[in-house]
Amino acid sequence: MDRVNRFRAEAASQDLPSEEVEEWIRAARPAAYLAEGGDGTLVARIGGDPLLPHGVPRPSDHFVASVDLAALPPGATDLPLPADGHLLLFAGTDMHGIGGQVPDAVLYVPAGTPTAPSPLEHGGREPYRPRELRTVWHQPSAQMPESFALDRWGGFPEDEQFELADELGDAWAHGGGHRPAWALQIGGHPVSPQNDPVHYARDSRDAGPSVRGGAPRGEGADDWVLLATWRCGDDVTELDSGVAHWVVRRQDVAARRFDRVHRYVEMA
Repeated sequence: MDRVNRFRAEAASQDLPSEEVEEWIRAARPAAYLAEGGDGTLVARIGGDPLLPHGVPRPSDHFVASVDLAALPPGATDLPLPADGHLLLFAGTDMHGIGGQVPDAVLYVPAGTPTAPSPLEHGGREPYRPRELRTVWHQPSAQMPESFALDRWGGFPEDEQFELADELGDAWAHGGGHRPAWALQIGGHPVSPQNDPVHYARDSRDAGPSVRGGAPRGEGADDWVLLATWRCGDDVTELDSGVAHWVVRRQDVAARRFDRVHRYVEMA
């Protein structure tokens, strides 16, 4: 609430419309951000070899991270995630088109499941650098301004509406305060160097709004959510400011249908 109140104050000082300020706040979603450092509970592990259940087929891409769901603070996201167990994320470094559904991009391993280290070999590439993420914080996550404009005004927003969305985004960032550099985001809205992967996923033809001129959202559009984002950083030198996103329908998270996840890899 401190950040929300700082945003309201900053927006008021810029004479931004109060109705749009409240709509921006309403559209924000809680997110958890994980980073290296600290001496807290091990919340996630990046890189190295995954711990896979016996008999599970080897995923088709590199292992990125394993998230201990029981270590996430209660209410850190609004996703209907399991209360415990581990969520394993997989992604390569090739940008195939704009991405899409990848049945083995996410694997949920229930608590108590026997697992074993399982080296994965893909094109001779070494596993990503092993890291432990023990710093976690959670806060409201706002939409990117272009995404907000498309969702708020639909179709083809006017230039003034895009400008207002940018001003709202600047006011939000002004009241954000300092945050350590995070490596993994769970839930919330995506931060993308290109286009919003949630907008890509919810379009039945897997074409983003900038490609299709801001097509209106279809039935069930609000069910599409960001599951996770990984900032590749120095782990993937061939991608300039590379990121990987995993996007899913909320109902599929509740049903544990992680085989329906869409994944997008992009760079600046």
